[in-house]
Amino acid sequence: MSGTTFEFSRPIPWGGIGKQERREELEANEAERAALAARFGILAIDRLTVSLRMRQEPGGSVRVRGLMKAEVVQACVVTLEPVRQQVEEAVDLRFLPAGAEPEDDPDGPDEIPTENDILELGEAVAEQLALALDPYPRAPGAQLEENYSVGEAEPESPEPRRNPFLGLAALKGPKRDG
Repeated sequence: MSGTTFEFSRPIPWGGIGKQERREELEANEAERAALAARFGILAIDRLTVSLRMRQEPGGSVRVRGLMKAEVVQACVVTLEPVRQQVEEAVDLRFLPAGAEPEDDPDGPDEIPTENDILELGEAVAEQLALALDPYPRAPGAQLEENYSVGEAEPESPEPRRNPFLGLAALKGPKRDG
């Protein structure tokens, strides 16, 4: 993370989070939204806001919970028409202090290692938005052709391969016993 520049950066010093709950309201500006849309390969992000509650946990980690809201525009996978979508996702993250090992709990919050005693809230939210995007957006009424199937195409049956030695056998003539 060190030396990395993020499109939507909202660093919070580790010391700024205590045992008492701290609230943060984040909103991406126009340039940040355009940069994130380019990074995610989508047409636009018209709005990105998040309301967060943060509190230090026993063991030194910081738990961050809240709600992310976004308005995005993606290209329809069938027609390439713009598709507007509302994204509303719960955020549940745990920032780990430097050197802490992540837990192997698939039901727990996403765990984010930190460097230099900084919680990079903006990048964490950007990653949450990337995960929340519809991977196959469709315009209303967009249909695939009837004979088109999604998935692996069935291989065409190859023409029977001609044996190159058949011609030689004809030149040689009938087999003789001998």
